[in-house]
Amino acid sequence: MRTGTPHEAPAAVSADVGRLKAEVAYRSRLQGICHAVYRAENFDTLLIDLEKDMTRLFQAERVTVYGVDGVNRELVSRFKSGSEVREIRLPISKQSIAGYAALTHRQVNLADVQDKSERQRIDPALGFDGRWDARSGYVTRQVLACPIVFETYLLGVVQVINHLAGQRFSPADETAIAEIAVMLAVGFHTQRKILRARPRRFAFLLENHIVSEDVLAKARVLAGGNGQSIERILIDKYNVKKDDIGRSLSQYFKVPYVDAKTSVMVPPLLLRGVKPGFMKRHLWVPWRVEKDTVDIALDDPGDQQRVDDIKPLFPGKKIRIHVALGDDIRKMIDRLSFRGAGTVAMDDILQRMNADQEEESVPAVFLGEQDSAVVQLVNKTLLDAIDKGASDVHIEPWPGGGRARIRLRIDGRCQEYNRIPSAYQQAVISRIKVMADLDIAERRRPQDGKIDFRKFGDRPVEIRVATIPTQGGGEDVVMRIVASGKPISLEKLYFSKSNFEKFKAVVQMPHGLVFVCGPTGSGKTTTLHAALQLLNTPERKIWTAEDPVEITQPGLRQVQVRPDLGFGFAESLRAFLRADPDVIMVGEMRDRETARMGIEASLTGHLVFSTLHTNSAPESITRLLDMGMDPFHFSDAMRCVLAQRLVPTLCECKAGYQPSGAECDILVREYGAAAAEARRDWPTRADLCLYRPVGCDRCRGSGYRGRMGIHELLLGSGAIKQMIQAKRPVHDIRHQAMAEGMTTLKQDGIEKILAGHCDLVQVRRVCIS
Repeated sequence: MRTGTPHEAPAAVSADVGRLKAEVAYRSRLQGICHAVYRAENFDTLLIDLEKDMTRLFQAERVTVYGVDGVNRELVSRFKSGSEVREIRLPISKQSIAGYAALTHRQVNLADVQDKSERQRIDPALGFDGRWDARSGYVTRQVLACPIVFETYLLGVVQVINHLAGQRFSPADETAIAEIAVMLAVGFHTQRKILRARPRRFAFLLENHIVSEDVLAKARVLAGGNGQSIERILIDKYNVKKDDIGRSLSQYFKVPYVDAKTSVMVPPLLLRGVKPGFMKRHLWVPWRVEKDTVDIALDDPGDQQRVDDIKPLFPGKKIRIHVALGDDIRKMIDRLSFRGAGTVAMDDILQRMNADQEEESVPAVFLGEQDSAVVQLVNKTLLDAIDKGASDVHIEPWPGGGRARIRLRIDGRCQEYNRIPSAYQQAVISRIKVMADLDIAERRRPQDGKIDFRKFGDRPVEIRVATIPTQGGGEDVVMRIVASGKPISLEKLYFSKSNFEKFKAVVQMPHGLVFVCGPTGSGKTTTLHAALQLLNTPERKIWTAEDPVEITQPGLRQVQVRPDLGFGFAESLRAFLRADPDVIMVGEMRDRETARMGIEASLTGHLVFSTLHTNSAPESITRLLDMGMDPFHFSDAMRCVLAQRLVPTLCECKAGYQPSGAECDILVREYGAAAAEARRDWPTRADLCLYRPVGCDRCRGSGYRGRMGIHELLLGSGAIKQMIQAKRPVHDIRHQAMAEGMTTLKQDGIEKILAGHCDLVQVRRVCIS
């Protein structure tokens, strides 16, 4: 017989009813979510709109649904931030909870992701990606993650975060999330089938979750409003990779994709009889010929009328269509048609010059006629120099009737480009002077000027022109090509691991003086801008004074100095100190006043970057002391000096070989026998493999392609500061720095030789000891 008060039975019944109602409500909400998923047509929008329903179901703070980006092997989720739709990306790996669920196809339920021991009970390698927490200040604790799998194919992950009661998600939640994952798998799979069955221009991007339908719709609206292509909007505004867009177009049109902007130089034969205006109106360009087949880049291969119009222009040839971005085709045509230079081969220009010279019909100067041989030669030379990545163009007339020589400096080495008839020497130089706004009548004194290449072509480059009178009444011209560009990250500057970690730590200090030294063209500005990119956050005010401004970064306040107007580096530094700076970059400390103000700025709480033209890091210290700097103030301010050079790197065609004993001894001697012996990773002779240049079409037969940095980093340690205060000589400072772990330029170069990037010949060319 049951005992107790008469009210206990109704209370128990009431509790049972309450639990039943809660369970019914739970199942009802779950079914509502599953039905919404089943009926969905646009999953990107649905998953954002269902977030409130799903957080309510699981009593969670957040719910995230990831799709799979099959191209980059990442999980990608989109979320609303104001009116914008943004992304979270995670690798499919054990580095994160969602990544682990995706990798193993297993559900994960954690009471505290911050508890390493709990994670290791699931898998010793299971990590937690805390980048989102670090950026947002959010603290993740409870996580329930379930893979979205259709048959055996991974399509995504659904994840709920932080139970409102601060407890582990229940077994009922595990069952519910599994049901939702099944419905999502069916939905994802159905959506992909629809996209494949209904060809769309950007189906590849949608299938691989590179863009959403919402982003694509916004891109269409923006493209219609400002006259840009959808492809350009996706690249510039939504950071879609051009190669991914190319793959999508290739899949849609069922033809290969070609990056027309960076393809090989167009053979002149293909351009004869074809007007650039016609190609630009119809957005196509021939870019390669192989035997009897001409490759055509076209923005819309589905336009059969255009394809039919192109075929008669190449009689006797087969036409092979490729798809390319319309913007790239326009730029390529602009390059080809730049004042007619691109449509005429250099051999044809020189042949015409020789014919005119024989007929004695050479005018004194060609200035105005855009189709003249001189104008075409200058334009063609500049375009080829830019295409080949040259840093300088040298025009060297020869007195006494010899042909003038044109040389290009590529990857630090001068190479002969062409020779022009002597009768045209002065005409070519006069043409360059006109472009640079110089006095064509003045031939007795040096002149300096600039060519804004955007006036003459489509490239965002500036060309600095220097004319120098030479013996015999001649006049040399040197043109330096300064390309405007974006900063490169520190990770891509080929620092050794030790130098990278030390330099990165120094440039993040709140104040002090950081120098980068080396000769002209050694990449000093590139390194400083890489450091500035690391510091360029909304919390910091950064001013730069440069001559010229070669690299631009949003967020930096960049100033072009004008010494001719009395606004040099010292004046700009003085102005910056009145403009509330956190970080200052001064292009060069070339005089005592600039150096003194830079030291004072660093001692008053500012981080100051600058450059010096010195050969090594220890020499930079003595150079500044020779300028009259106070050794005590300078030692307090100095954080580091980085010396660097650029060394030509071996092309991919390089050949490996086993070095002889003599070569091994040379490497050890050049590196320093004691230093090599102290290195634990120095290879034995049996293990040592070196590489030599070979030569191929990509490197134009030289065996070298591009350049990489070698570095010498001297840190402002306590011992170094004492030596600065005592004005110790260079060799004492160098000896102390090496004792503290500094790697010299040549040692860093030899380490890159051992890694297979370059050879001893090129390292010796750029550094002595």
